[in-house]
Amino acid sequence: MEDTLPCSYSPLPNGPPTIEGPLDKRRPRTKATLIIFSGLLLLLASFLAITIGVHRNSHNVHANENDEALLATSEPPSVSIPLEPVHPVSRGVSAGVSEKSNLAFADHNAISYPWNNSMLSWQRTSFHFQPEKNWMNDPNGPMFYKGWYHFFYQYNPNGAVWGDIVWGHAVSTDLIHWLHLPLAMVADQWYDINGVWTGSATVLPNGEVVMLYTGSTNESVQVQNLAYPANLSDPLLIDWVKYSDNPVLLPPPGINKNDFRDPTTAWYTSDGKWKFAIGSRVNTTGITLVYHTKDFKSYERLDGLLHSVPGTGMWECVDFYPVSKTAGKGLDTSVTGPGVKHVMKTSLDNDRQDYYALGIYDEKTDTWVPDNPNIGIGIRYDYGIFYASKTFYDEQKERRVLWGWIGESDSEFADMKKGWASVQGIPRTVLLDTKTGSNLLQWPVEEVDSLRLSGKEFDKVEVKAGSVVPLDIVSATQLDIVAEFELDKEALERTAQSNVEFSCGNSQGAAQRGALGPFGLLILADESLSEQTPVYFYIAKGTDGNLTTFFCVDQSRSSEATDVNKQIHGGYVPVLKDEKLSVRLLVDHSIVESFVQGGRTCITSRVYPTKAIYGAARLFLFNNATEATVTSSLKIWQMNSAFIHPFRAK
Repeated sequence: MEDTLPCSYSPLPNGPPTIEGPLDKRRPRTKATLIIFSGLLLLLASFLAITIGVHRNSHNVHANENDEALLATSEPPSVSIPLEPVHPVSRGVSAGVSEKSNLAFADHNAISYPWNNSMLSWQRTSFHFQPEKNWMNDPNGPMFYKGWYHFFYQYNPNGAVWGDIVWGHAVSTDLIHWLHLPLAMVADQWYDINGVWTGSATVLPNGEVVMLYTGSTNESVQVQNLAYPANLSDPLLIDWVKYSDNPVLLPPPGINKNDFRDPTTAWYTSDGKWKFAIGSRVNTTGITLVYHTKDFKSYERLDGLLHSVPGTGMWECVDFYPVSKTAGKGLDTSVTGPGVKHVMKTSLDNDRQDYYALGIYDEKTDTWVPDNPNIGIGIRYDYGIFYASKTFYDEQKERRVLWGWIGESDSEFADMKKGWASVQGIPRTVLLDTKTGSNLLQWPVEEVDSLRLSGKEFDKVEVKAGSVVPLDIVSATQLDIVAEFELDKEALERTAQSNVEFSCGNSQGAAQRGALGPFGLLILADESLSEQTPVYFYIAKGTDGNLTTFFCVDQSRSSEATDVNKQIHGGYVPVLKDEKLSVRLLVDHSIVESFVQGGRTCITSRVYPTKAIYGAARLFLFNNATEATVTSSLKIWQMNSAFIHPFRAK
């Protein structure tokens, strides 16, 4: 696992970067900006006072290609009004769940940024799922039922911070356009009065639906409860009933009352029983408990553990599902056999990251053996902000679909001002990478392609070492980008050794120049490049001639705001012989999802620019390598907004 540390750039000694090719055409500000400009004079005056003195670089000045850093550092805004210090408040831990607040500023003297309504309005996504307002976290109980995809989620109906958790509910026919339904379950019983927490759905062969979920009791004990639809003939499953004899499971002996949560979808085995897993811990060892049942009302815990890893702490939101070794399709949760591997996934309370490992499950002995005994908890699902994920089997399209909660990385002050917090990632299909056999492939569901509007292609654009190339597109706020990169082969051959010890999190970001990187795209950048988010490849070459490829996202200068956590995320990418370097990016205002080499490595980022918004957002290619020229081919689509609104019965 890589640590991700904030990092700042060193300024260019001789000015900003070399910019090649025709600059983007000047575009007028959007209608929304004009309305604010003309209608909110007092707010504009305050904003101008704040931004006077901000350092801006001219894009027409050329840089020396041998400078140590590609892009100049902009100074923080000169603020003429007093601002409040950021004092993060811990939320969730005292209640017995993982930390739900962004505590990045707890040990720093950060101050709140003077966000205005125009900036905050821009941050709201256009094609990612989120409620109309307030706080959201874990995905719960996703399933396909009678023509509808159902999505439940942890929700606070009373504010934009964690607390008062109930289950929100939405439905869709395509996983993109959503109808918000009434709350599915609220905290109204002694066994869930302190929170209706995470759970999973199991659709039985006879069409019945059972929902197991964790409740926090009136004494803050984590217990497992059963719920089911009130009317199975209703495809929207609007009304839910809690089982009269809840709770159905209490923490077993030896398990702390706050360390027993998040049951998985159940799988059916040859002994005629349903089995499911629950995350827990013993001291600092993370564990997965397994229970079996015939009727979902009475349960028995199996001996032993499905998996455990010392030193990893509490395991939340565990998931356990099969993937095919050969077929390019998903599998029902109950499928086992010689052509199947099983994925063991957990969310670590300690670092709020999701990990998975591949292995072989024997349903007769109820054992799971990892392919790599030294892998521990496994590989990161996503090297960015992506947590509490959950999959379901979509029988309609024979695919396994992954949901993940994408939290905020700004301050709680900003979230409360804008009135909402968190989005869900675009649902992803999950398959075994049959080429490597050692990792999964995650890819946006095909339905997201239906949002593509006008597209533009750039063929074999040459980007010389130490340069930036602007890409002339209509808008840079809602995009689907597919890009390929090729390095100069002569540079590859003549480079003897380069950055053998490189890692994204411990680097200086896109400013750290090597012979073979970094190179990629500058997204959500303003024209002067004072705000920018580089997404890029970095290649290290060992003394044996072998290449190691990394993909990183550098947020260190993504925003001039002072209350944003600006990290450098990334990790290793398996690249096979003769494969071109490729990435797909989904840019949707304040969220950017990166899928590298067909989804072998994924990074989800939250970006909060203050200037690179609306019509001022730009897109560039860049190459900060010292020796290699890069050639890139791209397809870029403008993206439509999804239709997400409340359902109104006729």
